[in-house]
Amino acid sequence: MAFESLADRLQETFKKIRGKGKVSEADVKEMTREVRLALLEADVNFKVVKDFINKVKERAVGQEVLKSLTPGQQVIKVVQDELTELMGSEVSKLKIAQKPPTVIMLVGLQGAGKTTTTGKLANYVRKQLNKNPLLVAADVYRPAAIKQLETLGKQLNMPVFSLGDQANPVDIAKQGLEKAKADHHDIVFIDTAGRLHIDEAMMEELRQIKAAVNPDEVILVVDAMTGQDAVNVAESFNESLDITGVILTKLDADTRGGAALSVKAVTGKPIKFAATGEKLDALEPFYPDRMASRILGMGDVLSLIEKAQASVDEEKAKEMEKKLRDLSFTLDDFLDQLAQIRKMGPLEDLLAMMPGMNKVKGLKNVKIDEKQLSHIEAIIRSMTPQEKADPDIINASRKKRIANGSGTSIQDVNRLLKQFKDMKKMMKQMMGMTKGKKKKGLFNLPFM
Repeated sequence: MAFESLADRLQETFKKIRGKGKVSEADVKEMTREVRLALLEADVNFKVVKDFINKVKERAVGQEVLKSLTPGQQVIKVVQDELTELMGSEVSKLKIAQKPPTVIMLVGLQGAGKTTTTGKLANYVRKQLNKNPLLVAADVYRPAAIKQLETLGKQLNMPVFSLGDQANPVDIAKQGLEKAKADHHDIVFIDTAGRLHIDEAMMEELRQIKAAVNPDEVILVVDAMTGQDAVNVAESFNESLDITGVILTKLDADTRGGAALSVKAVTGKPIKFAATGEKLDALEPFYPDRMASRILGMGDVLSLIEKAQASVDEEKAKEMEKKLRDLSFTLDDFLDQLAQIRKMGPLEDLLAMMPGMNKVKGLKNVKIDEKQLSHIEAIIRSMTPQEKADPDIINASRKKRIANGSGTSIQDVNRLLKQFKDMKKMMKQMMGMTKGKKKKGLFNLPFM
């Protein structure tokens, strides 16, 4: 997860203050000193840290904390509020032109993932905003940049406009926009050229493209793993182009995360999206409040629920809830649940969104083996309908047949049957514990 080391440091610091019934100025001073060190270690810009700490200190020794019933928790809330404010307070949506097509120009250095991000963003607007995008390949310098965009276009079943690598990028952008109008595309993404370092020739070309197509958004793609360099890059691009927002890539890596905390404060421009993986749907709107919660170890339940809502069949979920309540669920249901959960994304990412899960010993290093999940599916699919409905009938010869049919071992089959039995036992206990109580939302997520 992004910000892992920062999150660990801050959570350790707050342990000391969380339960305090009384918080002195000395307590606040010690806590802010620790927070300051944690932020600087995470590569957050020095001036940004200074301003942040002053704001926290001012509020933490003020009336809202002193008069609170739980001063320790109130101090943490102050830090959470200020952290959210630092990253931009609210989610910043894409600006959509009143008269189509909307033009979005993506800029950035080579290696930040600009071309891939262009595809991801186009995929996002098609799915979420019901738009019909055209991708424009205006990077004529990097070998294979045009080919890469065309490959992404094929994967997404989306048209790509190109004039080859000998044409002038300004002409490509202009003709791409004309093509979009002629073919009734309501949104255009222009993938521009980057360099390994900022130079005037690149900036001048980008200024010319911007003047030629008058984009609604100029979005800078920044590699979060480059730390303080990412902030310097953002500052330079903003000075030259007056960017409208930022997309942070590689935010799923265990980076120090300072870029995300500094970019908004230094440029005044919002982080609009975060890329959290390599797949073409691994792009999410950047929610400052949710990110602050995750950094402070409070989980990100809203994102988790949204993922579930997007992936889970509601009718099936209701049916499953009923089966869980009367303990009539079978291995077939188990298989169905597994498929729905896998649609939501990597399981370790889902676990990281659950409140308190970062405290669970050993979870940090958990890598859920997708191969293992495939084995489970293969084993269940090798069973007869009767065996799936009543696993108790599976004797030694049946186990051998199932193992052979699924390309696994008898031990694998035994392990799965034991896990299923244990799960049923656990559900029975939970049913006993919740009997008579209103079980609101207990099985709303397919995590069983």
